[in-house]
Amino acid sequence: MRVGMYYNNNDVRVEKLPRPAVGKGEIIVRVESAGICGSDVMEWYRINRTPLVLGHEISGIIEEVGEGVGDFHPGQRVACAHHVPCMSCRYCLGGHETVCDTLRQTNFYPGGFAEFIRLSTINVEKGVYLLPDSVSFDEATFVEPLACVLRGQRLAGIKPGTNVLVLGSGIAGLMHIQLAKINKAARVIATDLSDYRLLAAKRFGADIVINAREYSLDLLRRLNEGRLADLVIVSTGAVPAIYQAIDSLDRGGTILFFAPAEKGAKIIFPFNELFWRTENKLVSSYAGSPADYRQALGLIAGGEFKVKDMITHCFKLEEIKKGFYLVTKGANSIKIIIHPQE
Repeated sequence: MRVGMYYNNNDVRVEKLPRPAVGKGEIIVRVESAGICGSDVMEWYRINRTPLVLGHEISGIIEEVGEGVGDFHPGQRVACAHHVPCMSCRYCLGGHETVCDTLRQTNFYPGGFAEFIRLSTINVEKGVYLLPDSVSFDEATFVEPLACVLRGQRLAGIKPGTNVLVLGSGIAGLMHIQLAKINKAARVIATDLSDYRLLAAKRFGADIVINAREYSLDLLRRLNEGRLADLVIVSTGAVPAIYQAIDSLDRGGTILFFAPAEKGAKIIFPFNELFWRTENKLVSSYAGSPADYRQALGLIAGGEFKVKDMITHCFKLEEIKKGFYLVTKGANSIKIIIHPQE
């Protein structure tokens, strides 16, 4: 079968691997759509482990089921989780499913940028979601990233009436903007360096957009009724944005660190000013739990969360290098999807 083999951000090759064989309790999925995630181009994160077949935002059709698989059958349309928690360890039972050791060790093989993938027994049991007819394969690639965004805002405690500042309006930032409006945020202000992304931020629900070069605390106050932000969502790995988030937080507010920073980044913050007498919170989130996946699929299927208009480019597997180029360069694109069967 054909796969997109990742060597580095500028070197993604179409190569051949043996099609995976199904084992007991496993399933084979024919991949129809696979989204390129911003994390797929975090070269520093995986360069020492290449070559790899990446891709974790996938949907497709069950091609084959192994012995003992009773809940699924060939022909079913599905979205699949690459990482799944055990749901029984102290982390899972404490509501921190995404720091579970099992979640960090599970994956499907070889990766979503392939014609076929194999899901192990635990992935079959805890990470396969049947798609309703109303959800296309392309739309279903948003189940995984939306699950992550849902978890982040839930952990940050967003509630109706919150004033939200989103730093970084790439695909993750745009999804946070749209979800914040669904969560009845009073005002959503978004920043980015790209005018293209700022226009997209406005289109997907931001009340106010600011070019990051022009951002200042005085401007934030003028646009936000004299106040700083109740919730700051950091959707960029740029270290200056992290410091902006700290400075932009109102008393009793929360910062959600959604994007990883650059490798080795160290942040120094004024402890007393940030915490003493302010009741501020710093929150991080990672990945999504099975419950987050189910909620994400429900929002997409019900039409409440709009994803179709976020898709700007679709490429054949043979063109995967073009997709990685656009994501790496942050060019005029939002969501890029690979179609392995074309």
